[in-house]
Amino acid sequence: MGDSKNVAKGSFEETEVDPEFLILACRNDSDESQAVERDIDNDFIQFHFCIKGAIKFNFNAGRYTLNIVEENSLLLYNPQRNLPINLEVKANSWLITILISIKKFHGLFSQEADYITFLSEENKDKKYYKDGKISPSMAIVLNQIINFNLNQSIRNLYFKGKAYELLSLYFNRSEDANIEQCPFLVDETNVDKIRKAKDIVISRMAEPPSLQELADEIDLNLKKLKEGFKQIYGDTVYSFLFDYKMEVARKLLESGEHNVNEVGLKVGYSTASHFIAAFKKKYGTTPKKYTQSVN
Repeated sequence: MGDSKNVAKGSFEETEVDPEFLILACRNDSDESQAVERDIDNDFIQFHFCIKGAIKFNFNAGRYTLNIVEENSLLLYNPQRNLPINLEVKANSWLITILISIKKFHGLFSQEADYITFLSEENKDKKYYKDGKISPSMAIVLNQIINFNLNQSIRNLYFKGKAYELLSLYFNRSEDANIEQCPFLVDETNVDKIRKAKDIVISRMAEPPSLQELADEIDLNLKKLKEGFKQIYGDTVYSFLFDYKMEVARKLLESGEHNVNEVGLKVGYSTASHFIAAFKKKYGTTPKKYTQSVN
């Protein structure tokens, strides 16, 4: 690998999603680069997603190199020759690679093969190379894969669902989709506005703005605020805020430094009875009983 004689050896963690369909994960949390290699037949398409840090690809025994940095992806396919994976994964870098045979891949899109540019008749035997940005919706899926911490017995099933989800997001062509139907997340500026809305309601949780005031403040119409918030955070603004307030209240109670009235006021309840009712709705017990159980 050229200058990498002193590079530590790394490896992929592999999961077979289906025959001829694999997920490879490489998580280098060390302070030095790692060399990772793997042979691949030339009938496989390679999708590489750099979630964090930077990855250097070596081709032709290191005579040709290519870099991808965090939040970027790389698609490689060359039916004429093998493209073995030969990488230098930089310090503190994470990579997810999807390998899928062209045959399996054609099967996914058999009805609409023309939908994917490199499956069209004139392209089907051409080599293909494409780099791109990782969208926020893809980033969520990639992080779910790399941070998998559920029961091992469902690992393969979970990865299978995530691999198909990732490919569908990768090939979601927003430019000619109806904007109302297409994922909200294609619009990066709106994503930033929604994040700002979340920060605003958290910072003013004791007296949050109305939805209309919030929409005005982030300069987004009400409908887009509601839809976008739900898509990014999986909940309505006020439902998200309720859960957040209850979590803050729980931690304040655990600290033992505040009584029930004080905690209620801090998270925006003017009367203790309203706070007690809200806390009970969330945790199934009263703040007082909760405090007794943890102390």
